[in-house]
Amino acid sequence: MRKNLSVLLTLLLVLVLAVPAAAAEPVLSEDIVILYTNDVHTYIDGPLSYDTVAAVKAELQKQYRYVLLVDAGDHIQGTAYGSMDKGHSIIALMNAAGYDLATLGNHEFDYGMDGCMKVLELAEFPYVSCNFYHESGGVRGDNVLAPYVMFTCGDERLAIVGITTPDTFTKSTPAYFQDTEGKYIYGISAGNDGSALYADVQKAIDAARADGATHVIALGHLGIDLSSSPWTSEETIAHVTGLDAFIDGHSHSVVEGRTVADRQGKPVLLTQTGEYFNRIGMMVIDAETGVITTDFIQCEAVQSADGQSETYTLVSDLYAGTVPVSAPAVKAIKDTWLTQIDTQLGETIGRTELILDNYDAAGNRLVRSQETNTGDFCADALYYLFDNMGLDVDVAVINGGGIRNRAVTGDISYKICKDMHTFGNVACLQTVTGQQLLDALEWGARMVGSAESGSFLHVSGLTYRIDPTVPNTTQVDDMSIWAGGPTGAYRVYDVRVYNKAAGTWVALDLQASYNLAGYNYTLRDLGDGFSMFGDAVNVLDYVMEDYMVLANYVKGFAGGVVEASNSPISAKYPNFFTDYGSLSGSGRIVIGTRGEVDTTADSAIPATPKTADTVWMLIPLAAAAAFAAVALRRRQE
Repeated sequence: MRKNLSVLLTLLLVLVLAVPAAAAEPVLSEDIVILYTNDVHTYIDGPLSYDTVAAVKAELQKQYRYVLLVDAGDHIQGTAYGSMDKGHSIIALMNAAGYDLATLGNHEFDYGMDGCMKVLELAEFPYVSCNFYHESGGVRGDNVLAPYVMFTCGDERLAIVGITTPDTFTKSTPAYFQDTEGKYIYGISAGNDGSALYADVQKAIDAARADGATHVIALGHLGIDLSSSPWTSEETIAHVTGLDAFIDGHSHSVVEGRTVADRQGKPVLLTQTGEYFNRIGMMVIDAETGVITTDFIQCEAVQSADGQSETYTLVSDLYAGTVPVSAPAVKAIKDTWLTQIDTQLGETIGRTELILDNYDAAGNRLVRSQETNTGDFCADALYYLFDNMGLDVDVAVINGGGIRNRAVTGDISYKICKDMHTFGNVACLQTVTGQQLLDALEWGARMVGSAESGSFLHVSGLTYRIDPTVPNTTQVDDMSIWAGGPTGAYRVYDVRVYNKAAGTWVALDLQASYNLAGYNYTLRDLGDGFSMFGDAVNVLDYVMEDYMVLANYVKGFAGGVVEASNSPISAKYPNFFTDYGSLSGSGRIVIGTRGEVDTTADSAIPATPKTADTVWMLIPLAAAAAFAAVALRRRQE
């Protein structure tokens, strides 16, 4: 019996030894990795895109146990790839890429509140915002979204708090937050001093800590531009406690990692990736020490040894290596959508040898701070639309924030026009007073010399000057919407309107009526805070979508060839000042002190110069451009 048992044990031992040892499981780091993007604005056709970020996440998951992918807002609007289906294909790409969380940027509201809610419904990941709420009768209700989401990562509990910029009310369309009677049914906490915003952020942090969070990260769309004060990320950090880091967006700033002290002096790490998928952010929370570090992943395309499969070299201090150029399933979705839109809008409708641009050679954005040739072109397109329809149009305006293109040259297609005007706003014509026009120009010029603003107005059929040394005293309500003209002097002066009958420029009459062309965003929907047109009389509304207004104008040029001074407007109206040959435009807007222009204390409009009506238009713009180059270094939303 013992002999048989011994033989049996021997055989079992042999069998055990004969079985190959199981492959050792890879040891994954317990550090927490957060990949982040912001202000992608539907620029999905570059080297970095959703298929690339999906591949990066998959590679990191081979090294780290906990890898999250989040976005800090403004991802469904920006190019035709977003606007043609109101961001639905972008959300499909984000779903496929494996996003875990996002917050709402101001441009998530650009397709209306129904459009925003549809995006939330389509997303397979949650959205968070601690300061976006329901409202009724002026009384705040519940939050629309959860203020934070908790992720359990081993022994750590990571809370990510969402924050939406109060700039949304003016940089999107305030009417979207109202019912049909003009009463607000949605709100975004703000406060003229930022206190309401800070209170909501602090409340969310405290709730997350009470819920057991060991780390609290803000995922905010606030930015660092002065024009967003007092609602910037830096100001918010300085007024709260309990944050460990802040992943930011909105200002399109490149901030790899900046330490900002909170209300108690504790350092909080602030980061933002810039814009347009130029880089991917990577944040690592050390499992042992809790120390948080950040870095950017940027790409250099390389060819593999077989000469076939392209890969990207990831340039980063936190992570180095190569990954496949993209995740195939995500790339298939992307390529199908790119092909569809390029085909749909690819028809060439004109051509130009000029360069229509909004940026200077150093990459500084100018269109929100001074006249550009693209601004003139877009305003003229509105003027031409209604004039060509036989309607009596006196002036056309467009806000700088509505003009989105970089350099346009060569063939012009519908897609190029759509990239210039991405929002889908519609043209309308209203009868307004001279005083309303003056107040609109003043509102648009309020930040000139200190910061850029999307409300800066480009004009057609009108010229004006801005004195940036005059303090801005325009009145504003707690939602940053125009509430009245300046309490002091006007910065805007020497406003002149083109007289078609005489072919000359005459001083604006505050009591006279003018037919004003623009888009519903500015004239009807309080966009950028333009509320001075509330009692304007509608002449014709919802005429044509913005990009088609541009296409219509391009087709109006002889042979569709856009040249410096061959505009169909200037061909019809002499002395109209239409010259697209210079980046700084036709000389319709001059930035400088009043100088020799006399002013009178009892007049809102300064007296005109004692020279001929158009002489001041010929003054070189070099001084103004130099001033603007110093003042306009930053770029926003």
